[in-house]
Parts: sequence; structure tokens; C-alpha cells
Amino acid sequence: MKMIGSDELVVMFAPIAAYWMYSGIYEWFGCMDKYRLHSQKEEDTKNLVTKRDVIIGVLFQQAIQASLTFLVMQINGNSNHTYKILEPAFLICSTRFLVAMFVFDTWQYFVHRSMHSNHYLYRHVHSWHHRVVAPYAFAAQYNHPIDGIVTETLSGAVAFFISGMSPGTSVVFFIFATIKGIDDHCGFMLPWNPFHVLFDNNTAYHDIHHQVKGHKYNFSQPFFVHWDKLLGTYAPFTVEERDDGGLQARIEKK
Repeated sequence: MKMIGSDELVVMFAPIAAYWMYSGIYEWFGCMDKYRLHSQKEEDTKNLVTKRDVIIGVLFQQAIQASLTFLVMQINGNSNHTYKILEPAFLICSTRFLVAMFVFDTWQYFVHRSMHSNHYLYRHVHSWHHRVVAPYAFAAQYNHPIDGIVTETLSGAVAFFISGMSPGTSVVFFIFATIKGIDDHCGFMLPWNPFHVLFDNNTAYHDIHHQVKGHKYNFSQPFFVHWDKLLGTYAPFTVEERDDGGLQARIEKK
């Protein structure tokens, strides 16, 4: 077994550190009620799991994630013998990054959709994630352990191997994917958020999926929406002001 080095440690723990730092920023935005898709009261009354249990569940999921990441690094290290923290050229790095985004999205779409189509998997596994009816930032990775491994961790491993990313590029990719996933669950439609400009798959898009009427739609996560559009699971939506303040995402009437 190869000795664990600094590069591997960064790959294992940088996304976890980014998760708590970025979600913590959204906790500071708590007073910005006019941009909320759900009020603070709704977070407490609608959700079927306490924030304490969410934190415990996420930490457990991240412990599994770090352990499996270590195994992936071992496999990759044994096959390549040495690590290269930087890619040889920007074009190669960018291409591998984009390939990883597509593979990551593809895996997550089909696994996520199967979790909803199979009643047993939904009831006993994926329904954990939907206990959070009014999403908030640090609940993004709250999953049943099996769901976390199959949907989240394996998608990252498959994207890593197929794209051929180096550990250095993968650090950037997994931090980016982590931040994007948090943003999709943050519950805020901030007008200056660059993710809402660059991606159609955004906070309101995923909020639709967390609504009872939206469980059969908007499975894509966290980057693109092409699988939803190609396979008929895309739900167009509008973001409107609520009478009592704040915002709400609604499925457009056909």
C-alpha cells in the first residue's frame, strides 16, 4: 500500500473543508429574507429532520467519502506509480475537467432518477434526502449512507477515472462540484450569484425537485439540465415574490 502523501490529503479533505466554509457563508445570509425561497420558520416546520441530525448525517457521509477517496487514490497511485499535482497543459486540464462534469452529471442523473422510480429505493434510501423539504445550504449532502456512496461518491470516482484528471485537477473539480451542490440547496436566489448566470441548473431549479409536485422532475444535478430536457423530466418554472415576503419557485402551468 502506498503511503498517503500531502496531495492525497488535499484531495480527501479540501472538498469537506470547502463544504462547511461555503455553507457557513449562507448561514450568515440568514437575515436576507427577501431572497429566500423558504422562510426560516419553514425550515423549522416543513423539514422532517432536525439540523442537529443533518450535521451528524453529513459528517458521517463525509467520513465515508474521505475513506473511499483514499482507496481511489491508492488504486490510481498503484497504476500510475507517481502523482502529478498539475496537468501538463491548460487545454488538457480544461478538457478533462469538462469531461468530468459531463460524466458526473450523467451518473447522478440516472442514479437519482432510479432512486425515485424504484419505490423500495425511494422509501428506504433516497427519502432521507427529501426529509429536507425546504432546502438549506449545509443539508446539501444529507443522504442515506447508501445514497451518498452510490450517487455522490461513486459519481466522483467514475468521473475521476474516465476523465483522467490528475489529483491536482480533481481537487479543483471536487471543490467546484461541492460548492455547486451547496448552492443548489442553499435556498437563496441572490441576484449577484454567478452560478445563476452560468447554469440553468440552479437553486430554484433544484428547489422544484424538492417540492412534492416536483419529485418526478428536475433530476439533473449539479451542473447541466440536458438529460432532463432530452428524457422528458424537465419542469420549467418561474420565481415569484411571495405576499408575505421573500421568493418562491413554482412549476409553470402547461
